[in-house]
Amino acid sequence: QVQLVESGGGLVQPGGSLRLSCAASGSIFSIYGMSWHRQAPGKERELVATITSGGRTNYVDSVKGRFTISRDNAKNTGYLQMNSLKPEDTAVYYCASGPVWGQGTQVTVSP
Repeated sequence: QVQLVESGGGLVQPGGSLRLSCAASGSIFSIYGMSWHRQAPGKERELVATITSGGRTNYVDSVKGRFTISRDNAKNTGYLQMNSLKPEDTAVYYCASGPVWGQGTQVTVSP
C-alpha cells in the first residue's frame, strides 16, 4: 500500500512563500500523476493544482501565476511552490495520487 506524506506547511505572512512536499512510498506519480487539494475551515475541499503522468499541469484560477506544481519521479516526491500567499490561501493542504491521499499539512497566512 503506497502512502503519501505531506510536509512544508506552516505560518507565513501575506506575500510570503512556502513549498509543500509530498513524499510517496512508491512510484505512484508516474502512473496516476498527482494533485494538491485544500480545505479551509467551514468550506468544502477544493482542487488546487494537478500534474498528469505526462507532466501537464492545471490550476484553479485563484492560484494561477502564484502556485507551481511539480514532481521528481526519481525521488517519488511532488511539490507545490506557493508564492505571493494571501490570507484566503489558509487551509489544510492535501496531496493525492490515484486513490491515495496524504494526511494533510496546515498552511496559515496571517500578519
